[in-house]
Amino acid sequence: MAWFLYLLECSDGSVYTGIATDVAARFDKHVNGTGARYTRSRKPVRVLASFELADRSSASKAEYWVKRLTPTDKWALAAGVFSLESVLPVVAVDAGEAASDGSDDGAAAPAE
Repeated sequence: MAWFLYLLECSDGSVYTGIATDVAARFDKHVNGTGARYTRSRKPVRVLASFELADRSSASKAEYWVKRLTPTDKWALAAGVFSLESVLPVVAVDAGEAASDGSDDGAAAPAE
């Protein structure tokens, strides 16, 4: 099941970050006051952006990093100035793991 990281513009100009499987339904909960405590006092105005992720774990990890962005960077992310992937940490792959996974390592075959 796909999960989404979403950014909401709040009435005080702040940006709320959350995750959900259905962004529209979650937005309605925020508007009705049954969403997060943060949005109860800062009413959500609109969904600024949403990003589809493979699963809840990926969405939670992305949420962790996006919540650490400055407000200016959150607005820039929502506007498409940079991608979600660009704000996430790069995961290093061990060279031993990459060689043992059976995939092509990109090395050219020896000339005959």
